[in-house]
Order: sequence, then C-alpha cells, then structure tokens
Amino acid sequence: MLAEFKKFIAKGNVMDLAVAVIIGAAFGAIVKSLTDEVIMPVVGAIFGGADFSNYFILLDTPEGYDGPLDNYLALKEAGAAMIGYGAFITAVVNFVILAFIIFMLVRTANKVMEASRKEEEAAAPPPGPSETDLLKEILEELKKRP
Repeated sequence: MLAEFKKFIAKGNVMDLAVAVIIGAAFGAIVKSLTDEVIMPVVGAIFGGADFSNYFILLDTPEGYDGPLDNYLALKEAGAAMIGYGAFITAVVNFVILAFIIFMLVRTANKVMEASRKEEEAAAPPPGPSETDLLKEILEELKKRP
C-alpha cells in the first residue's frame, strides 16, 4: 500500500495540483490585500465611509454587552446577531477580481499555446506521399514493365 501511495504522489498531476494550491493561496493573499487596502477604501470613500467592511445591520446585542454599537469587530467578538453586508461585498469584490485575473491568465496562456501550436505546424515539413500512394506508384511501374 505504501509503494502504491508513493507512486500516486509521484504522478505529475498530484505535484502540479500541490503547486497550484500553494500558489493559489499566496495569490489569494495578494488579491485580498489589493481589495482591502486599495479598492475597498476607494469604494468606501465613494459611498461615504472610510471602511466599507465595517458596514453592518445590527439585529440584536448579546445580553450584558455594554460596548460600542458601531464597532463591527467588537460586536462580532461579543457574538451579536448582525448582517455584515460590507464584509460580504468585500468578499464578492475579492472573488470578482480573482476570477477576472484568472480569466486573463487562462486567456493569455491559451493564446500563447495556440501561437506555439501554429509555429510548430508551420515549421513541420510538408507531409510526403502516403503508403497507399507509394504502393500505387510501384504497382503502376510494375505494370509498365514487359
């Protein structure tokens, strides 16, 4: 079983998947930072707030809570019932940015692969006669002989 597991792990697809997951996690952190530190402050400024992820609707405060009612993190830690639509919008923007970047990467990769395939086709020597064509020519030559 161990040898079979080693063989499975050593396959190229598993290693490629592992690399993709690691790079994807790092890329996700970059996109999150881009969204949180660059894009969402601009969106927040447009909608009149400095921190868009702080937008929420408070439904109910926990019993005994006496902290501020406008601090999302404090309310969340206290277990208040609320709808954090700002955090949701931030997550949606993160997803859209990530999806667009992946789309652009795949699109570019497809164009590069297509150009490479066309170059290979252009560089390939023209195909010669098929075996059937060669056999027909030999048969015709044999028929011409007396």
